[in-house]
Amino acid sequence: MNQTLYSPGLHKLVTLQVNDVDKLCNSNDFIIFSEDLLLKYNLEKVGIIVHNFENNSFTIAICLKESHICIHTWPEFKQLTLDVYLCNYLQDNSSKVKELVHEYVSFFNAVVIKDFEINR
Repeated sequence: MNQTLYSPGLHKLVTLQVNDVDKLCNSNDFIIFSEDLLLKYNLEKVGIIVHNFENNSFTIAICLKESHICIHTWPEFKQLTLDVYLCNYLQDNSSKVKELVHEYVSFFNAVVIKDFEINR
């Protein structure tokens, strides 16, 4: 029996140091930037959930047809965590995941503190 090993996609989890605290408090700018990335990388949004906290930090989950992008910000620590996972049974989206994370690092002008990759 000949079995082909199936790998649904790459899942990146990063923690970023961000000196511009305003970017960690502005969920609208993050959403606008993310919507532009979805168009650029031809990703289909299924839904989005946004929660703004009392200290102006935010949590956002963007549900995609291909999986998800999630962010949690901590302005009091000048940090955020970002979770990007794209799966697709027709093509390997690993390069898109890496490019998306790079785009977010640039958007926040951030330093990567932790960087994990999981091949699902």
